[in-house]
Amino acid sequence: MANTLVTGGGGFLGRHIVNLLLERGDNVSVLNRSSYHDLEKLGVTCFTGDLRNFEDVSKAVDGKDTVFHVAAKAGIWGPEEDYFGINVTGTENILKACKEKNVSKLIYTSSPSVAFGTEAIENGDESLPYPTEYLTAYPKTKAIAERKVLEANDSSLLTCALRPHLIWGPGDNHLVPRILEAARSGKLMIVGDRQNLVDVTYVENGALAHIQAADKLVKGSPVCGQAYFIGDAKPVNLWDWVNELLEKNNITALNKSISYNKAKKVGAVLEFFYKTFRLKGEPRMTRFIAAQLAKSHYFSHQKAFDHFGFNPKIDNEEGLKRTLKWLKKA
Repeated sequence: MANTLVTGGGGFLGRHIVNLLLERGDNVSVLNRSSYHDLEKLGVTCFTGDLRNFEDVSKAVDGKDTVFHVAAKAGIWGPEEDYFGINVTGTENILKACKEKNVSKLIYTSSPSVAFGTEAIENGDESLPYPTEYLTAYPKTKAIAERKVLEANDSSLLTCALRPHLIWGPGDNHLVPRILEAARSGKLMIVGDRQNLVDVTYVENGALAHIQAADKLVKGSPVCGQAYFIGDAKPVNLWDWVNELLEKNNITALNKSISYNKAKKVGAVLEFFYKTFRLKGEPRMTRFIAAQLAKSHYFSHQKAFDHFGFNPKIDNEEGLKRTLKWLKKA
């Protein structure tokens, strides 16, 4: 029975990883900012703490064989120091604690945005370089943390990084609810020529990839020190996918559109005003959002298949059925 820790185990992806670990009999612990009594009822040991506090991290890591570092600060806006503290300092604390407590394996949840600058990516693979400039703090800090994790791989601590893209499915507290709310309030419109293809990752597919990578993360394995793009079997046309989601929830499909260049300019202006006048909340449009909504960003998953057998089990049609069923009950 493996002793496993999942940081962010009470979150969307983290909880699905926890469920898979429990199903196979692991002794599972989680580290979160809040307590989760429902996980405790399942036999999960819950540590409450802050990733930025090394003592909190060290206590949770102690006695573990494998650590899944899923927790992060996500978002498209906010002070860089907030993202740096959790995503970079937090990861540094995880690495230090893993080394000190003789943890064997560390699987880091990264993001495809670490490879996304301003240009479209079509069937990109892991040879893509890190951009020299990022449009927002989240991908910048995730890239810094990913590099630290991969560079830490050695004979005492085996590491790898997974980059699941746009995670969705039942229990989603970010992507799908945000789309639905923006559409209902009239704040969502098509950006670009609506031909862009993007990867999405059904949450169970993303969780399974983490387990598969961990199982293959052994000395001499090609997984050691490597990063992997993760997504569903095929990319989707972003705006067709969004409109199907809206129509299935009795929300009028989107017709209004704005060009990428115009959206980028609007985003730049809004960013300037929000920074200059320290406005609360986040801009409705930023340069990063404009690029994400208008450009293609999908990736090859061949390396993940070759190295640890990643093969998404849930296709988009089945994922949508399950998500719609959950939304009706929510």
